[in-house]
Amino acid sequence: MTTAQPLDVQPTPLALLLLGREADPRSERGVECPGDLPSPSDPDLVARARAAKEKLGDRVFVLGHHYQRDEVIQFADVTGDSFKLARDAAARPEAEYIVFCGVHFMAESADILTTDAQAVVLPDLAAGCSMADMATAEQVAECWDVLTDAGIADQVVPVSYMNSSADIKAFTGRHGGTICTSSNAKRALEWAFEQGEKILFLPDQHLGRNTAVRDMGMSLEDCVVYNPHKPNGGLTAEQLRDAKMILWRGHCSVHGRFSVESVEDVRARIPGVNVLVHPECKHEVVAAADYVGSTEYIIKALEAAPRGSKWAIGTELNLVRRLANRFAAEDKEIVFLDKTVCFCSTMNRIDLPHLVWTLESLAEGKLVNRIEVDPETEKFAKLALERMLALP
Repeated sequence: MTTAQPLDVQPTPLALLLLGREADPRSERGVECPGDLPSPSDPDLVARARAAKEKLGDRVFVLGHHYQRDEVIQFADVTGDSFKLARDAAARPEAEYIVFCGVHFMAESADILTTDAQAVVLPDLAAGCSMADMATAEQVAECWDVLTDAGIADQVVPVSYMNSSADIKAFTGRHGGTICTSSNAKRALEWAFEQGEKILFLPDQHLGRNTAVRDMGMSLEDCVVYNPHKPNGGLTAEQLRDAKMILWRGHCSVHGRFSVESVEDVRARIPGVNVLVHPECKHEVVAAADYVGSTEYIIKALEAAPRGSKWAIGTELNLVRRLANRFAAEDKEIVFLDKTVCFCSTMNRIDLPHLVWTLESLAEGKLVNRIEVDPETEKFAKLALERMLALP
């Protein structure tokens, strides 16, 4: 009887990460927040946040993304979507601290656009973005090798959604591409097609597909989906050569939950309802909706809506609830598109205890949770962002 020999198998970095035995320093998830947080049940949290913010005065500038909780939004100096907030931060060079109540990629963008003298702070380092995590620098570099082997890399212009890491923005800048938001995606694609014959769209397949097909008149057949977890992205060289839009297999975990059934159900429950969804939703949901637009578009549409109108909104629940409360006095009925409650779980990691801890630490002269993009990455990420800012 022979004794079985132990297999010389070395676990991969991903396997170790999943087992919790290693950490990925560039990951936007799973990072613990240092320090002792106040208890969420502390009745003095609001007063403590106000006192710390007042002590800091003009030295601090607090940014609040639309998807943040009300308990956090109340302390924001400005609110908005990710790119608007990053630009707002850049417009306040006198602020020593930029406290970004959002997620990791947003704070990175703010760091890229602000001065070296300013410190961008994220109240909870574990506030990442599942969509941004779906495209790593290594995966995108491998994808570019696949495009090179297929003989089409010199025809491809990368366009990356704002909801991407600084590494991906830098890749985009290095390869002659641009960044886009959900508001200007069409303009970005038009620009990219003036530079090349094909587009690699990162990391949200739905925004890329919806913009290409709904806004630019392409067909679904013009689009292919590159899956980074399959050899060659799961595509043949011929499929890559035939495609106009090479869509990264990424999505928003919130907007991806909405379905055609959600639309049909709300129409049955609320006669005369207007269905308004974000372009990160699936193509079939966008096709079934009455209106499609960015977060800012959604807000402006509801501001302009007539009294007594009815709306079902397909975006993050914190924002929908806030809008419903805001416009209730105007007799506008605003409901969440889906029956299932769906917050952005990572965005919700920024809560009042984390904000209080951050502000009090800064007020005591302790810089915590600083988000810094290395100079080389910043250089090329900023180049891609500047190309977007230069779009007509």
